[in-house]
Amino acid sequence: MSISRIAAILPSGSSLPLARCIYRQKSLRQFTLFLSMRTGWSNLPCSQVTINRDLQQRRHQSSEQKPKEQKPPMPPKKLFLRFLRDSLRIRPLLGAFRGQSLRSLFEQSPEELVLAIILLTVIFGICLYVVYAYFHYFQSEQFTRFPPHIAKSLRRALYYSNYGPDPKLAHKYYKMALEQCLEAGLDPFSDEVIGLRIQIAAWLEKIGSYANSIEVLESLLRDCKKWVELMEKSARDGMIDRSGRLVGAPKVPTLAAEEEDHESRTDRVPENLWAKRTRVLGKSVGISVKLGELHADEHVLQGDSAGECLIWAVETVLRELQRRQDEGVKEGEGDWMTPEQIGGALEALGNHYESKSLYYLAAPLFLQAISLSPTNSCHTAVLMNNLAISLAQQPVYMPAEPNQVSQAGGSNVGARPTRSTLLASARSWALQAQKTAEKVEGEGRTDECDEACAVALCNLGDIAAMTGDKEEARRKFKESLSLSKRIAFKPGTIQAQEGLQRISATPPTKSI
Repeated sequence: MSISRIAAILPSGSSLPLARCIYRQKSLRQFTLFLSMRTGWSNLPCSQVTINRDLQQRRHQSSEQKPKEQKPPMPPKKLFLRFLRDSLRIRPLLGAFRGQSLRSLFEQSPEELVLAIILLTVIFGICLYVVYAYFHYFQSEQFTRFPPHIAKSLRRALYYSNYGPDPKLAHKYYKMALEQCLEAGLDPFSDEVIGLRIQIAAWLEKIGSYANSIEVLESLLRDCKKWVELMEKSARDGMIDRSGRLVGAPKVPTLAAEEEDHESRTDRVPENLWAKRTRVLGKSVGISVKLGELHADEHVLQGDSAGECLIWAVETVLRELQRRQDEGVKEGEGDWMTPEQIGGALEALGNHYESKSLYYLAAPLFLQAISLSPTNSCHTAVLMNNLAISLAQQPVYMPAEPNQVSQAGGSNVGARPTRSTLLASARSWALQAQKTAEKVEGEGRTDECDEACAVALCNLGDIAAMTGDKEEARRKFKESLSLSKRIAFKPGTIQAQEGLQRISATPPTKSI
């Protein structure tokens, strides 16, 4: 039957939809019958067959598409840098601390918020300290004055000396730095190389290797003495001109001068041989004083060697002062040691004589050191106390026979101090030490001033006990004991207690 005839039989309003439905059903049955013959899906409904057909079409299309190319994984270094960049972003952190967000966080958990703020503040402070330490210690002038490879070894040596103590690695890098200085052709008597050797000696002393520290300083002192002697011999032989340079020596620019810019070259005055002699000789005096202190240390106890080093230092200082007064200052020679440095050498020798009970030799040295020390200094009070002790404990030598008095001469006999004169002078210096320590104010006042006051009171007590005034001695010892306890000065406390025990155990004596 044709479609036209079916359309004629059906009503006019629904003829077309009914025809389409019949046609679709017929086509679907034929397709279902075909599938059932091929695949055995005779019992599946029509809708499920249609879904399976769509799945097959999608699989076919997906198999025909080309696979997308996968990007290679990011290297670990880039991943780490990306992580650091994301972690250092401040915008999320600032967003959390906005007014509304901060208020809501505080309302939800106030304890956690306060703890988080404290932790962030601590972390921020640690970061600032790390940056400060990096630029202050590892990028300071003491490293930048060296070539980069030497500075690298010095930084490692400093790290293994102070921050991550490891004596073996520290010794390794200190030794490497010295070898690199020699290979680079640096002047062995420059401030940089001498300072490096002094730093090695200080590190050896710090770790308790006193013998090796003394050996390093003695080797450095020998080298400095040899150079000074050679330079002075050349000057005597006329090999050095008035400008302080070797006669006939060409002016060759150094490597450091080539690396500097034009401004620094014009501002910096070149060092001649006389200026270098002043610098090396001053370093030698300081090294000799330090050797005297090391020899006198309780771990070494080589008093004779300590005396030799200190005597050489003082004699060198005085000899150079006398030479400059006689010959005058050479061109470019520069100033000699400062008064404080000269006073330090005199004080060191005075302390050595005092430890040997040679008070008659220590007193003049302390007196000279006081004249070179500033008047408003706590250390000046310490020197005055040392002088008072030397005068109070200085014995008075009387001639054994009367004829020695006539042989000595009237002027010497009249100048010989008596016991009462020495004690009066010692009391005067102790009072002056107390006044000097009390009047120091401001930034110049340190703990040394309070300790000097306590020692001065103890000295006044000892002097009063020597003159037989027990009440005065007891009063001074009690004042010293009270002050020493208040400032937690243990040596002063012990000395004051021992003084009180002495005057309590001894009977009163007449004043001398």
